[in-house]
Parts: sequence; C-alpha cells; structure tokens
Amino acid sequence: MRSHGSNEVNNTQKTVIVTGASQGIGAGVVNAFLDRGYRVVANSRNITKSGAFTASEKLALVDGNIAEAATAAAIAGTATRKFGSIDALVNNAGIYFSKKFTDYTVDDLRALQSVNIEGFLHISQLAIRQMLEQKTGGSIVNISSTLVDHPIAGANSAVPMITKGGIEAVTRNLAMEYVKQGIRVNAVAPGIVDTPMHKDDPKDVLRTLQPTGSISDVKDIVDAILYLTEAGQVTGEVLHVDGGAHVGKW
Repeated sequence: MRSHGSNEVNNTQKTVIVTGASQGIGAGVVNAFLDRGYRVVANSRNITKSGAFTASEKLALVDGNIAEAATAAAIAGTATRKFGSIDALVNNAGIYFSKKFTDYTVDDLRALQSVNIEGFLHISQLAIRQMLEQKTGGSIVNISSTLVDHPIAGANSAVPMITKGGIEAVTRNLAMEYVKQGIRVNAVAPGIVDTPMHKDDPKDVLRTLQPTGSISDVKDIVDAILYLTEAGQVTGEVLHVDGGAHVGKW
C-alpha cells in the first residue's frame, strides 16, 4: 500500500471538482481528496457561508445552485483559472424526497430533474470538454441509489428514482463514449448513510433497511468514491455500498 506521502506527491497536480460539498458525503469527499494531495474546487448553494471549509491554496469554494448553467461555468472556470486543470469530478449534489407516487406533482419532478439531471449535465459537459482538451484522461464519479435496482416497499421513491436510474444509464453510456480518450465514468449507489438527511429518522428503523443491520458511515461512501476516482481499469461500474441491499430480499 502506498504511503500518504506518496499519494500526495502523485496527486499534487490533479484537480477534482466536488458538488454538494458543504455537508455529509460531499464534505467527507472534499476532506479525503485534500488529505490525498489533490487540489479541490468545492461547490454548494452557500458553501462560503456554511463555515464547512476555509478557502486555501489547495481549496477553492464556489457558491451556487448546480441546476443553473452559470454555476457550473463558475465552478469549471475556477478550476482552470486557479489550478489549471480538471482531472476528476464527483457529482454528489442531489435532492431527494419521498411521497406516494400519486402524490408527486409535476413541479416535484421538475425540482428533482433540475438538480439531479440538469445539474449533472451542466458540470459534466464542461469537465469532459476540459479533459478532452488536456488529453490526459480523467474520472467522473456519480451518485446513484441502491433503490434504483432494489426498491423497498414503503420507501415510496419512484419519482426520485427516475432521476437516479437515468444517472446509472448515462454513467454506462458515457463510459463507452469516452473510453478511448481515457475518461472513466462510474457511479456509487449508497443505501442508508448516516448523514444530516436522516438526523430526524429513528436509527433502529434505518438499520432494518440494510441486510447487515447497520447504517453506512460517510467514510464508507467516501472510500468508494476515492477508489473509483483512482481505479484506472474500472469504468462503467455502479458500485453498491448498501450492506448488500441490492442483492435480494432479507
């Protein structure tokens, strides 16, 4: 296993963009990449006011809603202007809410689509264009959900999964579209993760939603994202980090 020091040496010229970066998985990803020596551009709606991070020579903070094309342009522009490259992208920003299918409105669908699909499109297109210009390959890691493949009765997530299922489909298609250019595209599909999203949910109930009987930590998802970012022979993969929930009934 390489030492922390060698990781830092190898990664000092690499720039990664992380969206949805002010808390939970996104914040964990930012810290992990900084620890490994990457230069990081972190985005969320109000990341500078959140107090989650302080900008530094290795970390740039960009406020804005990723659903807006102007935000993606600001993120990509910051990466190339401050650090000179875009080598990796983690599309972590996303929204989710649960309702019975017949209670979802068209406005609900549009809200989900604007962040989960349009946000992905805006920043991924800019990142890929820059990676193609650099001619040094790159990595994109998207965040899906185990519910795409293994719905749970009572979870009532049909409409959000329209977007997450689309993310898995585009992950595989982009992996093949840019494989010859060395751009790898993968996804992580978490199950239940101990993040602020679940702060008001009873933990004993959440534990029953994963076969292992435990809730994933942020680090579990961060480790998967780091692996896929650096796994040179892995592309088009959807890596489930869900305690086995995608395998079957339990």
